[in-house]
Amino acid sequence: MQEDDVLAELRASKALLEGHFLLSSGRHSAHYLQCARVLMNPERAGRLAVALAAKLPHDIRRNIEKVISPAMGGVIIGQEMGRALGVDAMFVERPEGTFELRRGFELSPGDKVLMVEDVVTTGKSSREAIAAIEDAGGKVIAAAALVDRSAGEVDLGVPFTPLVSLSFPTYAPDELPPELAATPAIKPGSRKQA
Repeated sequence: MQEDDVLAELRASKALLEGHFLLSSGRHSAHYLQCARVLMNPERAGRLAVALAAKLPHDIRRNIEKVISPAMGGVIIGQEMGRALGVDAMFVERPEGTFELRRGFELSPGDKVLMVEDVVTTGKSSREAIAAIEDAGGKVIAAAALVDRSAGEVDLGVPFTPLVSLSFPTYAPDELPPELAATPAIKPGSRKQA
């Protein structure tokens, strides 16, 4: 699957939107990515996971024993990556603000884990998930994501493979270009706005 194919999937599912958006960071953008929309169709999610699994370096792909993703956004792609790689998929969640394995999920000491997300922007939640996996006894040998929004800048401390990289400019409220300033901002997303 080429980058244009991935972008077509994002647009067809209305996951990649254009307009005027107020992001959870407080910055503004003419583009917004809601990865949950591209993953809501199981066939599409499966195709994207197979493409992402194929993009992993062979030496990493053959050593993966478990896939773990952070809840909520990573659960679907984590499950599909487990299917694509033929290994169990689990997730970490934050019942008290810190990621941890729950629901009877366990790792054997040294299990080789792929941590997978839907979107990586700053890498903060990815690094927190990796720390939780390692605290639970796993060894994260790589990370993957459908979309890298970091402009290639993210450092997760392990090899990182995105299916596609997207970089859209964002603006502070006092830096808006005229075309954005002329339209009201929409507040999309899953996080509560401050």
